[in-house]
Parts: sequence; C-alpha cells; structure tokens
Amino acid sequence: MKIFASRRRRVGWAVGGLLLTLAIAAQVVYSTGIYASWRDQRSLDAACDGTLAQGGLDAALNSSHTRARTDDDSDYLAACLLNRPDTGEHGGALEIRLRWSDRSAASEVLAPFGRNTNGVKGQAAPLGNGWPGFVRYDGYAQVVVALDCRNDADRALVAYGDLVRWPEDAREKGPVLTGLGRVTTETAQQAAAKYGCRATGGRQLTQVKLPSSASGSAAPAPLARAEGSCVALRGLAGQASRAGTPAAAGYPTDTRTPQVNCFLLTAAGKPGYGLYGYYGAMAKDFRSTGSAVPGDDRVTATAHCPGSAHEAVFVLYRLYDGDTGDPPVRHYSASFARSALKAFADHEAGQRGCTGVRLNPVPV
Repeated sequence: MKIFASRRRRVGWAVGGLLLTLAIAAQVVYSTGIYASWRDQRSLDAACDGTLAQGGLDAALNSSHTRARTDDDSDYLAACLLNRPDTGEHGGALEIRLRWSDRSAASEVLAPFGRNTNGVKGQAAPLGNGWPGFVRYDGYAQVVVALDCRNDADRALVAYGDLVRWPEDAREKGPVLTGLGRVTTETAQQAAAKYGCRATGGRQLTQVKLPSSASGSAAPAPLARAEGSCVALRGLAGQASRAGTPAAAGYPTDTRTPQVNCFLLTAAGKPGYGLYGYYGAMAKDFRSTGSAVPGDDRVTATAHCPGSAHEAVFVLYRLYDGDTGDPPVRHYSASFARSALKAFADHEAGQRGCTGVRLNPVPV
C-alpha cells in the first residue's frame, strides 16, 4: 500500500508540475503579446469574407500591428473595419466595402454625387497603373475601384476603401494613400476571383496622390493651355473667358478611370463650372440618383461605350461657393454650357471608343 501511495504522490507531483508549466507558458504567451498577435492575424485572414489583401495595410495605418472586425452590413457583398490596437492614442482606421454594381447602391455610396455643385467637392483623380479606379478627398480619403466582369457585361465588382481615421503618427501622406490604394485595389482583385467575376485589374500601385486642389499642389492654368482632362476645351477659351471662366484645373488623362473631372475657374481662381464624366458602374449609380443635384443650371449628355451595358454620362454644372452659398459665375450661359459639354464629351468618347454622343434636352 505504501508503494501505491508513493506512486500516487509522484503522479500528483508530475501532473501539478505539468499544469504549473502550462500556466506559466500561457502567462508568457499572453503577457508578451504572442496570443494577441495570433488572434489579430486570424482576424485579418478572415476579414471581408477572406478576400482582404494585406500587402499595403501596414503603410495605410502606419503600423505593423493591425486587426480586423467584420461588418455584417446587408448592403454589401462583404465589409470589414481595420484598425490598430493603439487606435485610441494615434488613430488609424480603414473600412473596406465590396458590392455588385447590379445591386442597389447604399445611400453613403451615392452621397458624393450630391456634392457635385459645391465647388470641387465632387472631384476625383485617377489611380493610374491600369486600375479602373480613382481617389477622392472630402474630409477623409476614399479609393474606389470598379472591376468590370468580362463574363457578365451588366456586372462589376466595386470596392470602396475609406480611410475613416488618419494615423496621426504618419509623417507623410504619400505612403498612407498608397497603402490605402493597394489594400482597396488588391482586395477587389481577390474578391472578383473568389466570386467568379473574370476581371482585369492593374499593376501594383506605387504612388497615389490626392486630387490637386485637395492637396494644394497645382495652380490653375489658362484654358488656352489646358492639359489632361480639360484639353478638349482649349478651343473654347474665348467663349469661356466671356462666360467668366478663363482658367481651368484638370486631371491626368486616364482612359480606365470610371470618373473624370474638369473645372473651369474664374479670374479669381474660384470654381465656376464643373464637368464630369461617368462610366460603367459609376454611370449607373449616378443615373440612379436622378442626376444627383436639383436645379436648372446644368446640361447632360450620354454616349454608348464598348463592353459596357450602361451608357456613359457627361454633365456640366454651374457651381456654387460652399463658403458663401453663391455661384462665382453670376450669369449662367446655357449656350456656352452646351458647347463646353459637347467638346468635353466628344473628346472623352473618342479616347475610349464610345459613340453616339448626344446632348440631352432634360437631365438623364
């Protein structure tokens, strides 16, 4: 009996020692952050229905330690919120949302169209590198990319990347914006593949810049020397000057971006007229708003574009100053507006192989 009791004591000591060792190991794993890191990495791997691309995430949030939370929003195919564990101290939060273009768009997706007449609030700049997307800024940066499905002409996979909180410890904007662009575009590409949308993306983004007026990096040019998205209006420099807008602010030429802008400016540099071109999924969303902005000081046009089930839409607005509530161009010229939009739409259509440009007597 003494032998059995001795054995039981030794077994008890062994089990106790093992449990103590496990407890110490667990404490080490937890206290050193190993468990938190493993848990956060798992959350990233599962984010946005497992489609989240993590290549640019560190740059977008200026941290190598990020985590994800799934957003069960029925308006989207998938959605997720990405942030840093120290977000309370330094900020840094990014939201990704994915949707099919043939589903009704949520109100927050359509909201930017409603700002089209407020100075340059509706502006967007192309991403470049072959991506059908753009970046815009209105209090926070947003990247949008729309991948047309070659196997379904009526559908595109649309991704929205919103930097809802800027990482305050990021010294430069460039890497953060480029990271945002990479996460959004590469997630869109992975999601398209997962959900059976055969789409063509672009090359890895290495530089993303805000629209020029949002970054304050570009001065307006006389319309006679306009380039990029405003180049088609050079021949109207005389008419534009008489209409009160002798200068222009354009954006780089890019035939894959689904939104194009050109702004005509007064002699004082105030945005007087805004010209917009929308293609594919963006054209469909724009039309669903009923032209987005009520009022008579606008003209619209449409065109048929190859490979798209949706007509391209072009629109010119007389703009108002968000600070004063008044339009910098005091007298709206309907004849100039139609001439300017026709030149803009014809040039855009020619760049993309679109046909049948038609000015509309009423808003589309």
